[in-house]
Formats: sequence, C-alpha cells, structure tokens
Amino acid sequence: MELKLYPKYKDSGILWIREIPEGWEVHRLKFLLSSLESGSRETGGGSQLDEGVFSLGGEHINWDGTLNLENPKLISEDYYNSMNQGKLKINDVLLVKDGATIGKTAILKEMKYKKMAVNEHIFLMRANKRIKPKLLYYLISSDSGFKQIKLTETGSAQGGINQDFKGLVLFTIPPNVKEQDSLISFLDKKTAKIDALIEKDKKLIALLKEKRTALINQVVTKGLDPNVKLKDSGIEWIGKIPEGWEVHRQKFLVSKINSGITPKGGAEVYEEDGIPLLRSQNIHFEGLRLNDVAFIPEEIHKTMLNSVVKNHDVLINITGASIGRCTYVNGEFEKANVNQHVCIIRPKKINYKYLTYFLISKHGQDQVFSIQMGSSREGLNFEQLGNFVISFPPLPDQTAIANFLDKATSKIDKTIQKIEKKIKLLEEYKKSLIHHVVTGKVDVRGLKHETY
Repeated sequence: MELKLYPKYKDSGILWIREIPEGWEVHRLKFLLSSLESGSRETGGGSQLDEGVFSLGGEHINWDGTLNLENPKLISEDYYNSMNQGKLKINDVLLVKDGATIGKTAILKEMKYKKMAVNEHIFLMRANKRIKPKLLYYLISSDSGFKQIKLTETGSAQGGINQDFKGLVLFTIPPNVKEQDSLISFLDKKTAKIDALIEKDKKLIALLKEKRTALINQVVTKGLDPNVKLKDSGIEWIGKIPEGWEVHRQKFLVSKINSGITPKGGAEVYEEDGIPLLRSQNIHFEGLRLNDVAFIPEEIHKTMLNSVVKNHDVLINITGASIGRCTYVNGEFEKANVNQHVCIIRPKKINYKYLTYFLISKHGQDQVFSIQMGSSREGLNFEQLGNFVISFPPLPDQTAIANFLDKATSKIDKTIQKIEKKIKLLEEYKKSLIHHVVTGKVDVRGLKHETY
C-alpha cells in the first residue's frame, strides 16, 4: 500500500534534516543515552579458554543487524568481574567502532549466555527514558545514522570513532512513547517479512551452488557418458575412472607454477588506471570479479615479468580465507599481473578449462584442504601445487567436458545473479523504508499490520 504523510510538518532548524513532523524533536545522540561503553580484551591468552564469559567483537555482528555467536571468544570469569564497563544487558545497542566494518549495528534481543561482554572494538549504547531501545537501534542502523557515524571517523586505513561521536550525531524522534511503539511495530513486522524473503532467496542460491558443484564433480570424475566402462585409478581417494583416462601429478601437465609479488609501497602505488594487478578478491569460482581490481603503472609492471598473466592461465588463491578459489583467464586483458596471494598455473598438456573445473571439483578442493589440515602454515606452496593429482581424459574429451560445463554452469550462474539482484533490491528497499519511517517522511501510526 502507499504510505501517507503526516498531517503537518515543521522546520527542524537543521539544514540537512529539513522538515520533520509537527511534535517531533531533534536530539543529539548523547541526550538519548544513559550509557555509552566499550569493553576491553584480556591479556595473557584469555581468548584460548575452554570456559569463561563470551566476549563479543566486530566479527560477531552481521551487516543485516543479526548476531553470529557460533565462534565464541572467551574471557575469564575473574576478568569479567573486574570490568567496569562493557558488560552486556538485554536491549543494549551494539556498534562496531573501528576497523574496516565501522558502523555495523545490532541490538541484543536475548542473552544467549548468562554473562556476556563486549571487547574494545564495540560500543554498547543504552537508551534513556526519551527513546525506546529498538527505535535507537533503527536510528543508528539507518542510512542517516550510518552516514553521520562514518563522518566522525578519524585515522587512516584502519580508522575509528571515539566517544565524541555521540555529541555530533543528530536524530529526530517523536517524544510520545506510543508513537515510538507504532514506528517500532511497523518496522519490526515489515523488515521481518523482507528478511524472510531474503533468507529464502539465500537458501535457493545455496542449493543452486550445491547443484553446480555436484554437476562439476560428476562430469570431471566420470565424463559425459553415463554408460562408460570404469577402471581402478590406482589412487584410493580418486577411486574408479573411465577407461582411457590417465592420472598424473599437475607439475607434469603444466609449464609454470608461480605466484606474483606485491609492489614495493603496497596500495600506495596503486592507480586508477594502468596494468591490472589481480588479487585474491578478484579470483572466484564463477570467474574473475574486476569491480575492485587494482592497477599499477607500466614501469612497475616491467619489474614483475615473472608474474605476468597470459591468456588461458589458471589462477588459484594460495593464502587466506579464500585459499583454493580458482578460475582462468580468457582474453580479459592485454596485460596483467598477480600478487603473492595468487598463483599462476600455465597448462601445457591439459585443457585450461578442464583443469580449472578439476581444481574446483571435490577432488581438487580436497587436495587443497588436506594439505592445510596437515600443515601449520596457512598457504599452498608451489611444490604442493605441483604434486596435486589430476585425473583426465584425452584432450578432445577434455574440451567436450569443458564446453558442456560452460553451458550448464552458465545457466546456473545467471539464475544466481538474478536472485542476487533481487536480494540487493530487497535490501535497498528495507534501508529506504527504515529511513523514511525514522525520519518521519511517512506516517505509519494506526496502520493495521495485515495491510502492509
């Protein structure tokens, strides 16, 4: 339904806020809080405890306002008892105050553990009598709240906000508690419906990705002929493979296994245009993502000739959380380099697409993670990659398999992209709805819940 406006508006006296509903008030955040606190971190290995008090950090807060408490960080009971600030209570509003995720916000709806605290990266805010805690959460998490908070950030690459931000951020609220309840009730129910749609779509994406993986696993291990005769591969974990297929270590099938380097000066030498420098965030199973590709000048590129990317190279991430993620290059660049987190595998006796699909498959990914489980180092080295075991058919069959998977996975990927676009639109609608309600641009008082 089309939402209505308030009957009367007045000038807020603030240029960027402009008009607000008659009867609403403008307050600095500090006048809406009874407390603004941050926690601290226990020294001496407290986070390695098997038992203790949950210490909540930025990694436990999701961008959608939910909490992820599956990987607890613990502090000792004695340390918790010694804390003067940062002990959590129900209805505390949480805000990440430093690092790359400044502005992530959540509200503590329930105490999953008997005692909980926040660490030094989180502000906890407690509402005073002027405002309901849930409305405070919606204001802080709104587009207006986020932008104001980001404007108070100080520092360079890993900046932060300090307690002074509470005196700089402005919000408009209805002083009437019943009206605040109306805003909260409307947003709770409306955003819950939007979140349910988003969650349903995310589950569908997960199922489609599982289907994609299962298809790749089937074809790169058994080929395209369901009636093909099988033989023992000689490798226990590979099992049987089609007759006519071979098994070799990767180093005998390629002419190059080598990573790049990060240019001296790091991000400071990146430019808005120039030679692309591919990093781990650019390498994905579905292909290259170049929306945030870095660029280096020609003179630096000439000093990195060993990491120059060629057409049909296979690229695989060899460090960090995205280890094992891989794709191939297929005419995207005239010139490009990789940094030290990405390895170039240059096929010689194997189809580049087939090799990529094999590395994406369970057989390929199992080899990535078996090495990680057996090593104290987080990363793949060139020798380990060279010793990967690859099963493959004759070259014409490799090409046929690659072409088949290109078409089949492309259909799945396009469906996923459509669903992702829908999710983005829902998230934008949710953000816009919250903004319009908490700034009084629409009047939701008296609406029956079944009408929206």
